[in-house]
Amino acid sequence: MDEQRTETAAASSSESLRETLGSASGADSGKQPADVVPPAPEDGAASLDVKPQSASRPGGREALREALLLWAAAFAVIILVRAAGPLAGYAKIAAALAFLYLPGAVVWRRGEDYRDYGADFSRWPRDLGLGLAVSLAVLPVFALGFWLVFQAMQTLDWPLLDWLVPYRKGLSPAPELRFPPRFWEHILDQFLMVALPEEFFYRGYLQRRLRDVWPGGRRIGGSVLGPAFWLTALLFALGHLAVFQVWRLAVFFPALIFGWLRERSGSILPGIVFHALSNLTLFVLEASFLGVRAAA
Repeated sequence: MDEQRTETAAASSSESLRETLGSASGADSGKQPADVVPPAPEDGAASLDVKPQSASRPGGREALREALLLWAAAFAVIILVRAAGPLAGYAKIAAALAFLYLPGAVVWRRGEDYRDYGADFSRWPRDLGLGLAVSLAVLPVFALGFWLVFQAMQTLDWPLLDWLVPYRKGLSPAPELRFPPRFWEHILDQFLMVALPEEFFYRGYLQRRLRDVWPGGRRIGGSVLGPAFWLTALLFALGHLAVFQVWRLAVFFPALIFGWLRERSGSILPGIVFHALSNLTLFVLEASFLGVRAAA
């Protein structure tokens, strides 16, 4: 009788052990509770491709509607302030506040992480290096293109020329390296009041939300570039028509690099660096060739 009790207890213990081991094995096999999100990969670009959408962040048509409404709201703020007479001189400040606070309020209200929208500076040495490397590769080519356009502008007699370039014929080129007055103020202005707000709004928020609508694309230069990438660049160019000058649409082309940097790194920091340095390079070229800041 004692032996039977012992065998029964042993069998019960063995069955319990098997159940415990089976549960552990199931947990280890990759099954996770619904509320557990796997950690993002280390690579910034990969994390953008595979990071799951937040349950509180609508996708599809709602994401598209939200993105376009915020873009239209920011555009309207700039237009209204520029048209408001005495307030027109504060249009840049109004634009910076709109670009930061409109998406920031939406992200805050949903309780999301701003790092999901590119405001992640944890790998700043790498991202800073990427922004500087792209600047060193692209900006000399841009300077050469500026010189070629300027030379062509002096000889072409085309009625639409003034619509396509911001410089007027008849200005005598004086190619001598010059910096615009108060250049240090321009540096602070371009990094803090222009590049940071615009990159957070367009590449951080807008490109992220449009990727919730169109997550796919083709891999180019180590980044997945799809409809969200192209539409963000287009909206960036159209947004510059708040000051209606057709040549401003040319910002579509650097916007492609800004967007690629966002996808490649997962952060807006490389885009901020390249964006600000691009504008500052233009200021130096204008001062060197024209002696003035000709592009308003």
